[in-house]
Amino acid sequence: MSNRVINILVPVISIIIGLIVGAIVMVVSGYDPIQGYIALWTGIFGDSYSIGNTIRQITPYLLAGLAVAFAFRTGLFNIGVEGQLILGWLAAAWVGYAFELPKIIHLPLALLAAAVAGAFWAFIAGFLKAKFKVHEVIATIMLNYTALYIANAVIKRLSDGSFKTERIHESASLRSPFLRELTDNSSLHYGIIVALLMVVVMWFILEKTTRGYELKAVGFNKNAAEYAGMSVNKNIILAMTISGMFAGLGGAMEALGTFQNASIKPGFTGIGFDGIAVALLGANTPLGVVFGASLFGSLKYGALNMPNAAGIPEEIVSIIIALIIFFVASGYIIRVGLQKLSKKKEGQ
Repeated sequence: MSNRVINILVPVISIIIGLIVGAIVMVVSGYDPIQGYIALWTGIFGDSYSIGNTIRQITPYLLAGLAVAFAFRTGLFNIGVEGQLILGWLAAAWVGYAFELPKIIHLPLALLAAAVAGAFWAFIAGFLKAKFKVHEVIATIMLNYTALYIANAVIKRLSDGSFKTERIHESASLRSPFLRELTDNSSLHYGIIVALLMVVVMWFILEKTTRGYELKAVGFNKNAAEYAGMSVNKNIILAMTISGMFAGLGGAMEALGTFQNASIKPGFTGIGFDGIAVALLGANTPLGVVFGASLFGSLKYGALNMPNAAGIPEEIVSIIIALIIFFVASGYIIRVGLQKLSKKKEGQ
């Protein structure tokens, strides 16, 4: 059994085990797991409306997962995706309502503003690590809270004490009458196309460019990279900045697509933190992140149908997700088991 096959099987087996253990949890809690999973499936794929909203839910997870995965691939741990996403959300919303421009200019400008906001916030953590050896985990965790409170303060000031900004202009919106009509008036928007384009961008940067090779080399071994003439500090800062760009675009999906504004948040959205699990499920590869985000987004949206259709609380789905993450994190055990099974078959 090749390593490629094992890499595919590990997350698949982890998900299956997670669902099985999740069913056991439902039984122990007094719920019918069959009805629960039927309700979950119906909530995801029951009709065109559900499918549209599921894809919309997947979109920000996809970009958050790319942000975390890009940092992982370059030897960094970006815990600050949440804060970068929040500032990207604010920047996109502000540009969306503060200017009146043709759509061909306005929409790209709002997306660019979100990317720059997220990139700048990640740049701070990268700079602190490169110049002062401040660990990026500590820096990004602190910057998450800073971003949340700065965004809330700015929104309150921009909205004259209200809880949300003005609605963005139609020229900056990602919403599509065609997609809404196609999915029975769901909240699906063109953001999914932007997210999938970013998947290609990440793959291209890491696999097809010299700079991508340097970024990965620095992540694998800083001393060897420096000996080879690569600028370690420059690549650390650049890696964090690009990671933040993906996160900022994740915020733009919410500002320009789903909500059409930015509002004061009592706490974190959770999307950025879930991006860590998405990247982990996807083995930090662009294509893997697509599958990881699809799973997370589907479970998150499908869970909304479980209380009504099967009387099962949404917390059960959170338990299932946590179990899947647990088994993926324990993938080494599954990997060893598959390798032993493969060697046993080869010996026979």
